[in-house]
Amino acid sequence: MKILIFGGTTEGRELSRALAEAGGEVTVCVVSDYGARQQGDHPGIDVETGPRSREEMEELLRGKGLCVDATHPFAVEATANIREAAESAAVPRLRLLREDGAEESASVKPVKSREEAIREAKDLLSRTSGNILLTTGVRDLPVYAENLDPERLVARVLPSEESIRICKEAAIPDRQIIAIQGPFSAKLNQALIEEYGICALITKESGRTGGFPEKLDACEAAGIPAIVIARPEDEGMTYEQVLKECLGRIEKESDSPDRRKA
Repeated sequence: MKILIFGGTTEGRELSRALAEAGGEVTVCVVSDYGARQQGDHPGIDVETGPRSREEMEELLRGKGLCVDATHPFAVEATANIREAAESAAVPRLRLLREDGAEESASVKPVKSREEAIREAKDLLSRTSGNILLTTGVRDLPVYAENLDPERLVARVLPSEESIRICKEAAIPDRQIIAIQGPFSAKLNQALIEEYGICALITKESGRTGGFPEKLDACEAAGIPAIVIARPEDEGMTYEQVLKECLGRIEKESDSPDRRKA
């Protein structure tokens, strides 16, 4: 079975390898060269790199037997485009939902949007000393820098040339750019909070594989708030459910009369 996975996440990488080992013909589509390097080389997996329009997604889906959307929980536009492209190409689609990782923590200050997070951070900075640690991804960084003092922002981003460029364009001081690949332990998060004089952390509710619980643990230990942007509403299946469904389809196709004759 030919399967197209829109990935770039830990779950997408794990799924692609499991399906290739089960005999699936797997293509993984990622946005960046960094995502392609993270995906790595694996027998039975082809990697397509680069951002795709809805029409380009539809073209990639032609001739495939199954589509899996394993993009990030906050990649709302990508998920909408994948849904429309799969419908147009008449290819069955599965949405892989990341485990939420939500848990009770005295440190959490929940917000519904990036704009609300900015308002909370601005109010906090007006009342206290210290810096804001941003762990929301580099794409949002220019908006935070436009609305908050860049001199009081510490950006933790992926170690790529594009990430560093965006940080510099946003006027984040060099000493306040942390370019490192996560996820991170609670101890490392707490060490960074202490080292950079952090008074609050801004993050997205990105799930357990995104290191979300460890961020909350570190904030609680350091006695600072975690401004948490709620995950967009979405419908889909767990990793185990998607894996079971995909393996069932691979097995069914391999047992079909046409495949046995071949």
